[in-house]
Amino acid sequence: MVFIIKNSYLNHKETIHNFTWRFLQIFGKQGITFFIFVLCAKLLSPYDFGVYNYILAVIYLLIIFGDFGISTATSKYVAEYNATDKNKLKLVLFNSLILIVSLGIIVTSVTVLFGSYFLYDKYNYVLYALPMLFLAPISSLYDGIFRGLKRFKELAIIVLSVGLISIIFVYLLVLNYGLIGALISQSLFYLVLVLALFFVYGNLYFQLDRQLMKTILNYSLIIGISSIAYFLYSRVDIIFMGYYGYVEEIGYYELINRVFTLMMMPFVMFGQVIAPNITKYYSMKKYSVVKLKFKKYLTYSIFFSTVIVIATYLLYPVIMASFLNEYYTQDFIIIINILLPLFVIKAVGGGIITQGFTTPTGYAFLNMKILLFTGLLNIILNYIFIHLFGFIGVIYATFVVLLLANTTLIAICWKSYMSK
Repeated sequence: MVFIIKNSYLNHKETIHNFTWRFLQIFGKQGITFFIFVLCAKLLSPYDFGVYNYILAVIYLLIIFGDFGISTATSKYVAEYNATDKNKLKLVLFNSLILIVSLGIIVTSVTVLFGSYFLYDKYNYVLYALPMLFLAPISSLYDGIFRGLKRFKELAIIVLSVGLISIIFVYLLVLNYGLIGALISQSLFYLVLVLALFFVYGNLYFQLDRQLMKTILNYSLIIGISSIAYFLYSRVDIIFMGYYGYVEEIGYYELINRVFTLMMMPFVMFGQVIAPNITKYYSMKKYSVVKLKFKKYLTYSIFFSTVIVIATYLLYPVIMASFLNEYYTQDFIIIINILLPLFVIKAVGGGIITQGFTTPTGYAFLNMKILLFTGLLNIILNYIFIHLFGFIGVIYATFVVLLLANTTLIAICWKSYMSK
């Protein structure tokens, strides 16, 4: 038994080590971000907490337009050029930064000039978080570069350190300035993270390469449209609830959504860890290897996601009643009981397949088509269901689109990869 475990470890040593460091890195960013999120829930009133999440939903939508898939596309080309063209690799960061900063300026200008016509009394709050339109995409860009180069250890140390430090200033800002402090702390977190990544990575070659920019932009357009579609089928729910006055309910929904985000961490991380190798095998036309790994990783993800669902169902009542009792309402229980069973297919489709296979092998357009259809469907269902059932109608719509999107993706990818 010991021999089998040791042999298995040696055969997958690189993946295990990279996954371990990737886990620490994601914990530093997502885990600590979740802690900050819960801290805000405790320090803010339920109404202000709802407004806080509504503003962040608007900002995340704007960030999608400010990044438009460039950071994700960069990760693919970093892994590819690292194996095939070292000179081209040197130019990726600067040319990607040019694209992100240009888009950020456009999105920020449009928001400042016209935001008040759409956001009304929430407009001023959005202004406090506008720096995130530049900082969040740039941090994602560096994240993609470090992942593409498989520098998971350095990335983990940086993000974990910044995350731990940020808890201090977030607590002080929220405690002293309430909702405004919570929004400012988000931008400050990303600022510190970007500066740390900049100084550690260092290599910035100031040379424009229009062909490289075109290559990155062409692939990022597919991912960017997919990101918008993903927002429509997942995060647009918050916009609907805010528009129809269900502000406190936004807090319940986002608490559950953040729990699901934490639950997704191992699957997203593992997908990102295996992505560079999947890109390599696919570009070398070793389809039999990709096929074998696709089947194996899907089996693992189904097993472990089922275990996580069972554990969450047993533990969440105790945790909520102990730490966030004011949010542990009948509405909260109904929402989580509806959505929790879907986590298994979400982990497989949105985690392993999207992060580990479709995007790194150049099939991001598949995600785009599925998400675009289900995203538009979600808007229609949200509008219909919220009038029929109230805010819980948004949850029914979410259930339908999550089930449809992930089962479709799994079925198509299974047929595609298994037939090669």
